[in-house]
Amino acid sequence: MGHEVLGAPTPFAAPAPGTVTVYRGATLIDGTGGPARPGTTIVVDGAEIRAVAPDAELDQDADALGGARVVDLGGRFVIPGLIDSHQHLATPPDRAAAEAVLRRQVYGGVTAIRDMADDLRQVGDLARATRVGEIPGPDIRYAALMAGPSFFDDPRTWQVSQGETPGEVPWMQAVTDDTDLPLAVARARGTHAQAIKIYANLPGRTVAAITAEAHRQGIDVWAHAAVFPASPGEVLAAGVDAVSHITLLVHEAAERELTSYQDKPPVDHARFATGDDPLMESLFAEMRRRGTVLDATASMWTSDEVIGAGTPEDLARAGANAELAAALTAQAYRAGVTLSTGTDYETGPEHPYPSLHEEMAFLARRCGIPAAQVIRSATLAGAVSMGAEDVMGTVESGKLANFVVLERDPLEDMANLRSIEFVVKRGLRHDRADYLPKGQSER
Repeated sequence: MGHEVLGAPTPFAAPAPGTVTVYRGATLIDGTGGPARPGTTIVVDGAEIRAVAPDAELDQDADALGGARVVDLGGRFVIPGLIDSHQHLATPPDRAAAEAVLRRQVYGGVTAIRDMADDLRQVGDLARATRVGEIPGPDIRYAALMAGPSFFDDPRTWQVSQGETPGEVPWMQAVTDDTDLPLAVARARGTHAQAIKIYANLPGRTVAAITAEAHRQGIDVWAHAAVFPASPGEVLAAGVDAVSHITLLVHEAAERELTSYQDKPPVDHARFATGDDPLMESLFAEMRRRGTVLDATASMWTSDEVIGAGTPEDLARAGANAELAAALTAQAYRAGVTLSTGTDYETGPEHPYPSLHEEMAFLARRCGIPAAQVIRSATLAGAVSMGAEDVMGTVESGKLANFVVLERDPLEDMANLRSIEFVVKRGLRHDRADYLPKGQSER
């Protein structure tokens, strides 16, 4: 006799196929970086977009509109769901805090994130819970970390390996010349990770060997822009798919040998302040040639998390690095590098919007990147950074129904991202009015 299996409730699950909603009259900014398209209709069937076309064209298509619920978006602006390409949800694991962050992200327009190594025992379950709709939140794609043995004195590695030994768990492995790399990559894949993150304290030859094996087994490689002793040039030559932290690129110009993550050489900030350094230009040209995504995390240096107690020393360091990040990110954009919008931090729990809004504002205001291209960085480029451009990143037929409806034009001012009326994630509508920051009573 069979047994009925009752799963957890799924109040945030995607609508079933055949549930058709027609959003008409929108001004669409589709994520490609092209001009806005006024008078556009988006037809959503279940979790996917069935059609995107001018209103007049679909008004005459009875098959597309028949029996569907129609939502008038006249006067509204639609952008693709935003993607934060650098988040950490479980260092250390705190389920309640993570769920609060995920809730704020999706009600703040973020429909996907790239988790850059954490305690994957918890992250994997959070990814499942948002995917099936047990809790509200973006889709999560995540990485398993690899680094040299000397990195595993870092206290964060103990936070994410509680009960086990850092460096010896599938989601956080120490790698040496004697490591069985096919087995190590297979163990990482067993966590359902979409990529290997190469973090620190590995030479260029090992970065290249890990990358080759990961690609042979069909998963991506996301790396720090400098792995110490592997230089930025060696990381790029290894063929990684994406690099993180634009300020690490300056270590290509280090005046002494790179040794370890814990012993970074000093940086000559003045050398890079004008945003036209020829050595950086050569790195950016190589990224463009290879199609390497740059997860700049440019606004990280303005965050409370980095500034810390706000001592004069903290503020001076953060300010100098923010200026460095702005100059280099602007140079990378001019060089044609694919920039994604990662944050590597979150705003405080009382804040009404996620940190991705801050990163996008930084790119527009401090780096001079046009608004349409900032949106592209936060949508299509973000999808590319996590190998998901086939299903998300733009508003077009055949992709997931992930988009944000705004009352004001984000091309006029990036602050208009805060004019969210509602967010559609996998076809399910999340009204902004239903969200309030932590500590306030929700409706």
